[in-house]
Amino acid sequence: MHTSNPILAQAWRGGIVESAHRGAWAVVDADGTLHSSAGDIDRPIFPRSAVKVLQALPLVDSGAAERYGLTDAQLALACASHGGEPAHTTAAAAMLAQAGVDVQALECGAHWPYRDVTQREMAARGETPTALHNNCSGKHSGFVCLGCHMAGSGDARGFLRGYVQPQHPVMREVTAALQASTGYDLADAAVGTDGCSIPTYAIPLRHLALAFARVGTGQGLRPGHAAAARRLRAAVAAAPFQVAGTGRFDTRVMERLGARVFCKVGAEGVYCAALPEAGLGVAIKMDDGNTARGCEVVMAALIARLVRLDDAERGFVAGLADMPLHNWNGIAVGRLAAALD
Repeated sequence: MHTSNPILAQAWRGGIVESAHRGAWAVVDADGTLHSSAGDIDRPIFPRSAVKVLQALPLVDSGAAERYGLTDAQLALACASHGGEPAHTTAAAAMLAQAGVDVQALECGAHWPYRDVTQREMAARGETPTALHNNCSGKHSGFVCLGCHMAGSGDARGFLRGYVQPQHPVMREVTAALQASTGYDLADAAVGTDGCSIPTYAIPLRHLALAFARVGTGQGLRPGHAAAARRLRAAVAAAPFQVAGTGRFDTRVMERLGARVFCKVGAEGVYCAALPEAGLGVAIKMDDGNTARGCEVVMAALIARLVRLDDAERGFVAGLADMPLHNWNGIAVGRLAAALD
């Protein structure tokens, strides 16, 4: 956390700033040229779930996705932090079934769905959550499909055991894709354990933005990864609901703007995006880890700057970059707004 980082978002109430959120962001092209930035973009940060599309590259590149007939909705789910709604859990279960295994293969752990309506409906039916409801179950189902493919004719369940560990063959493939796409040497990087139990590596925003520029253009990726990135972006553009869910920023933006934006949130105030038409990648980190508020308005403001929009789309994005805040009576009490300038 750097106190020298600029204020990127502000919450207003009664005509004054009530809260401010500092952070840093980088916009980079596929050559690695810095387009624009603010704050410290060379400090390694844990990207958390923002890099799921990078972690899904081996799923497609290996031939596993084709072998198991994964659909657009299933490939989009492999890049998702989903809300645990029925469309999400059904798709994850189907991915596992197509690879010949079941929910017992998942090593992401179980938690209640993010979406409160889904939680209440499950509780009313007396149901408890499984690993399918974990927001990372799509990514992990992708890992399981990759592992089943790598196991060949051998014992897939035995091969899969411990796939979340750094030295497991599945995770070595995932880590290699992360290193290749970011161009950042992970051998000496700080490494932690993510919420879903896989390793998370500390990578500077400059390199994360580069990876997303490469995902958006294919430039700088080896042919198999470039083809995988195209396939994954097409899947997400076709099924953006799978990446997040009802009312969520990523789904709303990609439903509206289509293939012009691939954006993905990560825990602790991280956001990354590929902007294929512009040939740019974006990476954001909020110092205070504020994902639900600060990060989204900053990403919206950067999309407004960098993406070709018509008037209606510009109004839509502007409403995400400067959002009214309402109390429980529906009274407008303030606003949350990006402060990039």
